[in-house]
Amino acid sequence: MRFDRRLILNFDWTLLTFVLIICAIGVLNIYSAGYSFSSIKANPFYIKQLQWISVGFLCMSIAFCIDYRLICRYAYILHGMAVISLVIVFFYGYATHGSQRWITLGSFSFQPSELVKLTLILILAKYFDEHKNDQGYHLKELLLPLLFLFIPFILILKQPDLGTGLILLIVSASIFLFAGIRLKSLAYLISIIVLMMPVGWYFMKEYQRERVLTFLNPERDPLGAGYHIIQSMIAVGSGGIFGKGFLKGTQTQLQFLPEQQTDFVFSVFAEEWGFLGGGALIMLFMLLILWSLKISLHSRDFLGTLVAFGLAALLFWEVFINIGMVLGIMPVVGIPLPFFSYGGSAIVSLLTCIGLLLNVSMRRYILQM
Repeated sequence: MRFDRRLILNFDWTLLTFVLIICAIGVLNIYSAGYSFSSIKANPFYIKQLQWISVGFLCMSIAFCIDYRLICRYAYILHGMAVISLVIVFFYGYATHGSQRWITLGSFSFQPSELVKLTLILILAKYFDEHKNDQGYHLKELLLPLLFLFIPFILILKQPDLGTGLILLIVSASIFLFAGIRLKSLAYLISIIVLMMPVGWYFMKEYQRERVLTFLNPERDPLGAGYHIIQSMIAVGSGGIFGKGFLKGTQTQLQFLPEQQTDFVFSVFAEEWGFLGGGALIMLFMLLILWSLKISLHSRDFLGTLVAFGLAALLFWEVFINIGMVLGIMPVVGIPLPFFSYGGSAIVSLLTCIGLLLNVSMRRYILQM
C-alpha cells in the first residue's frame, strides 16, 4: 500500500505541542512532590513517570499510524477484550489501598479500567455511526449502548473504583447527547438515574459514603475523611497570587498534603506557582480540549467526529473533576489530572487517546483507507 504524503503534511503539531508542554510541567511537578528538605535525593516517581511517558508515546505512535476507521472496525472485539481484562482482575489482580484494580505482567502492572475508557468511546462511536438517526434516538435504541456501558461500569464498581465508574457514566452521557436523543427518552433516563440514587447509596462502600458526606461538610471529620480536602485547600490558598516558588511549598515538603503525586498533584502546583500559575495550567488544558473539539468539528466523517468528541469529553471531565476535587467543589473520587498525575496506566491510555486525535486530524482530507 502506497504511503500518503498528506498524512505528514497534515500532522497536527499544535495538539502534540500542548501535550508535550503539559507532560513536561507535570514531570517537574512530580519531582517537586517527591522532593524533601531532609533528603538530598528526590523520590524516584518522576523517573518512573518519564519511563511511562516513553511507553505512552510509543502507543501514541501506533494509534495515529493505523487508520482510526480500521481501529473502529474492531471496536467490539477491543471492548470485549477490555471487559474480559476487568473480569481477570478479580482472579489474578492485586489489591492496594483496599481496591483490587491492577494486573501484574512480569515486572510491570496495568489498570484495565483505564483501557475501558478508550474502548468504550470507540464502541459507542462505531454504534452511533452505523445507526445514524437524525430525528433523535428512542430509549429502546439506546439499550445496546447502555449494555456496552453498564457491564464494565458494574465490574469497575466492584473493584471498587467509584471515580472511574463516574467517568464512564458522564463521558457516555456526553456522547449520547451529542449523537442525539429524544427529549422524552432523556427524561426517562434522568428519572431512572434519580430513582436509582438511593439504591446506589445503599451499595456504596462506607468510605465512599464518607467522601460524599465530607464533600458536603469537610469539617465534620477534619482529621479523618475531611483531612485530604482540608489540606488541599490550605495548600492551594497558601500559594496566593504568585506562589511560594519551585520546591518551596511547605504543605508539600512537610508531607501535610496526602496523595500529592497522584490525586492532589494540582495542589502541589498551585502552592508553588500560585493563582497565576494554576490559572495558566488550566488555560493550557482548556486550549487542549478546545483544539480536540476543533478536530471533532473538522473531521471528514461522522465516525471521526464521534471519536474525537468522546476523547475531548474524557479530557474535559477528568480535568474538571480533578481540579474541582482539590478545590473542594467536587467529592474526592480518585480521578487523576491528565498528563500531570503520576500513574503508568493513566498516562499510557491518555497518550494513546492523543494518538487517536492525531489520527482523526491527519486523515481529515483522506476519504479512503
